[in-house]
Amino acid sequence: MTHQAKIFDDRPCTLGEGPIWHPERQQLFWFDIVNSKLMSRIGTQSFNWQFDRNVSAAGWIDRDHLLIASETGLSRFNLLSGSEEMLCDIEPDNPLTRSNDGRADPWGGFWVGTMSKSGDTGMGTLYRWRPDRHGGGELQVLKRDMSTPNSICFDHSRGCAYYSDTKTRIIWRIRVDPETGWPLDEAAIFVDLRAIDDHPERKPDGAVVDAEGCLWSAQWGSARVARYSPEGAFLSAIDLPTGHTSCPAFGGQDFQQLFVTTARQNVPENRSKWLEHAGNTFLVHLDVRGCAEPRVILK
Repeated sequence: MTHQAKIFDDRPCTLGEGPIWHPERQQLFWFDIVNSKLMSRIGTQSFNWQFDRNVSAAGWIDRDHLLIASETGLSRFNLLSGSEEMLCDIEPDNPLTRSNDGRADPWGGFWVGTMSKSGDTGMGTLYRWRPDRHGGGELQVLKRDMSTPNSICFDHSRGCAYYSDTKTRIIWRIRVDPETGWPLDEAAIFVDLRAIDDHPERKPDGAVVDAEGCLWSAQWGSARVARYSPEGAFLSAIDLPTGHTSCPAFGGQDFQQLFVTTARQNVPENRSKWLEHAGNTFLVHLDVRGCAEPRVILK
């Protein structure tokens, strides 16, 4: 399978992350984490919203509101006014950590990971938040002592969730309750790049699941997004012109467009060719379909 990646937005993000296609607005949003920006584009018109703290991931609540994951918690953000309402604190008193990858789950909740701002190991935690009818919500720790929680995505039809810890080069799969979305047991290895790949710089970053149940993994340090079967077998890969691919998202009216964020941060000195397009956001037209992102349900 050969697909040509084209530039969707040429603004260079230091750490592009968290792309999400809003199905009601038919619009892509994404983040430049370390520059504390939410970004978007419609046609030739570009947008950005500046925050006072690192922001990294989002889910859609309704047409005009996003749930925003930041270094201090989850908030309800109004795209029209720029106003913000905090919904849940996450490590608000720890200035050494920030939010990283996050995604809404098919049960109306939101999973998000935290990590060390300086990249120290063992300071990350994976959480799940589920809103309640009183305007609050339950925040539950799913896994502690992680380094870089990533690859958060879901396969509703198979009742499972995925996540990775990028530095370990492993993507895990965990069964979840089909009614509530809460994990049922311990996670099992889905893809172990240490065992099947002799490219030591290739590490699993953000991921998303398509309509066939296949997982698309943006792989940091390797200029590609790889597709794996529901059984974890490598199927194909899309090459990009820059190495630090960070997260994919399906979009477009038919969900046959794959958007991919990238980063300029920590591009190796011996990879000067990567710099020209490092941090750009890319678009790839596919012959398979993705799925709409589920809505975050505030009860």
